[in-house]
Amino acid sequence: MQREREREKAQERRRRVLIISSAVVAVLGLAAIVGVIAANTDSSKDKTAQSGPTVPPVGAVGEKELAIPVGTEDAPSTLTIWEDFRCPVCAQFENIFRDTIHDLEKSGDIRAEYRLATIIDGNMGGSGSLRAANAAACAQDAGKFDPYHDVLFQNQPAETDDAFGNNGRLIELAGKVPGLDTPAFRGCVEDGKHDSWVTESNKAFSEGGFRGTPTVLLNGQSIFPDKGGEQISVENLKKWVTEANQGKKPGTRSPAAAPPGSA
Repeated sequence: MQREREREKAQERRRRVLIISSAVVAVLGLAAIVGVIAANTDSSKDKTAQSGPTVPPVGAVGEKELAIPVGTEDAPSTLTIWEDFRCPVCAQFENIFRDTIHDLEKSGDIRAEYRLATIIDGNMGGSGSLRAANAAACAQDAGKFDPYHDVLFQNQPAETDDAFGNNGRLIELAGKVPGLDTPAFRGCVEDGKHDSWVTESNKAFSEGGFRGTPTVLLNGQSIFPDKGGEQISVENLKKWVTEANQGKKPGTRSPAAAPPGSA
């Protein structure tokens, strides 16, 4: 009975940390699982605060250069995605929508702007959100953010497992991205070159009034977990982008590549 009470208490604590609303949308065999991670905005609990100069990764855009762009510069629509690499619902979102987002980027219909948060570090303890975000910024320096971002979510540990807090694990996963595991990348990861930038990004998330991660905006309008009461799904995402782009030409201008070894 004591073990049962302890188990129930642990479940209750987890419910207070992780609020997930799930919906399954079947469209030609496609399913969408949606949810929201409650954000901890109490600065007294922020375990990711870093000192030192803020160094944005190469090619970062937006106010204070806090967004990492993927796709054509002149795409008619922008998909803004706030994520935490330890967030399990972010991984669910990526696993369902990754291929569709990549297709929309390649066709020039959208430019994705990734913004990184570290709320799981604040809620659960550890440093995996921060360390993984820094490593992703280092991959951006090397011109390989997109594939490394995907690898991190495809190999995400359990939320309570702070495996990403180990730089060695992040460097090991870089080996899955051809050409990323270089001395420059390793040095960037080990030195925490972009830690202060990640902290600044998380501050922007906390001050943005967002409910949690993932937060997904199409041209500034929230579309996750729904848009105007219509549930997000692969087909709806395509439809919403088509509607937003009506009468507009796809983008064709690729962003400037990062110089070799710039990490």
